[in-house]
Amino acid sequence: MFFFMTSFNLILPELNDFITSLGGSDKKGLVITLFTISAAISRPFSGKLTDTIGRKKVIYLGILFSVIISWSYPFCYSVLFFLTLRFLHGFSAGFTPTGSTALLTDIIPAKQRGRAMGLWGTFISLGFGVGQFSGSWIGIHFGMNALFIIAGATSLLSGLFLIKVEETLSKPERFDGSQLKIKWNDILEPSVTPAAVVMLLTTICTGMIFVLTPEISGFLNIENKGFFFGFYVVSTIFVRLFASSLSDKIGRRETMIIGVCLLCVSMILLSRVDSYNSFILAAVVFGLATGVSSPTLFAWTADLSHISRRGVGAGTIFIALEIGIMIGSLSTIFTYDNTVESLPDVFLLGIIMSIVALLYLIWHKLNRTSAF
Repeated sequence: MFFFMTSFNLILPELNDFITSLGGSDKKGLVITLFTISAAISRPFSGKLTDTIGRKKVIYLGILFSVIISWSYPFCYSVLFFLTLRFLHGFSAGFTPTGSTALLTDIIPAKQRGRAMGLWGTFISLGFGVGQFSGSWIGIHFGMNALFIIAGATSLLSGLFLIKVEETLSKPERFDGSQLKIKWNDILEPSVTPAAVVMLLTTICTGMIFVLTPEISGFLNIENKGFFFGFYVVSTIFVRLFASSLSDKIGRRETMIIGVCLLCVSMILLSRVDSYNSFILAAVVFGLATGVSSPTLFAWTADLSHISRRGVGAGTIFIALEIGIMIGSLSTIFTYDNTVESLPDVFLLGIIMSIVALLYLIWHKLNRTSAF
């Protein structure tokens, strides 16, 4: 997952400038929104296929999409073409993480899920941080076309590491068209609703961060648009090294309460960013929040999913993630006016959503008796 996550994060910090160069400065929010819409649309299909044709085939399909689209960006010379590619690119994110999550859940014993998801999440966070920080540097020094080519090659590299991994679905079926017929129970797994609700609320904050941290870097005259995620990944790794099994010890909801409190603080800090140091502090706190919350949510989802529905369960949690990111990124279109003065109004939504997530977790803890 490290190389796959790195691949589409490589290009992310420079896409605001890229769409501006095409004449679409008023459509920055759509860069993330369209990607997440297609990823969410693809989840029911990827979840069902993961549980029928196998985990690895679904992973490879997502990688193939990512390579093709990444290598198509250099031929993009209009806003419409670019946004179309962003929409298509999202299908890759709808397939590979779903298959990967189900495969990992199959392998890891229940009592070690928190630690395993923490390690898995560490590599995902590394992909975010390394991708965005190095991607901005590559774009600055070698140009956008080189960046797109490297992103596609990185996706391709991720598939090579999967070759020797054995398929974990016991009886994979041959693909036929009937597997693309989706019923309601192929779209969502009701048992993972608690984790999905928290995922949706918290990733609204993430969507805003994806759109706005490159902008804040510009306001602060920081050349590298991935600067924020450099500090984010360091703090994420730090907390996972020392708290990877925290949710195995104290419970999923209790750990999530800690993570959501940190998320709320990061939103407050981002709404008040006015200097280099305050931007770093916000990145570190957001990294701590993600380091605590992300592996816990995936472990919680694995706890709640039936063994025969792990693909759909993984798809459900990712649908929640993408809807949250979509709402967050789309909200910037209406609240962000390309000035630093508008940031408090933009991040107010993030503060509210993190508080709602906290209240939901407290309510769920008080009204449920299970350990998780």
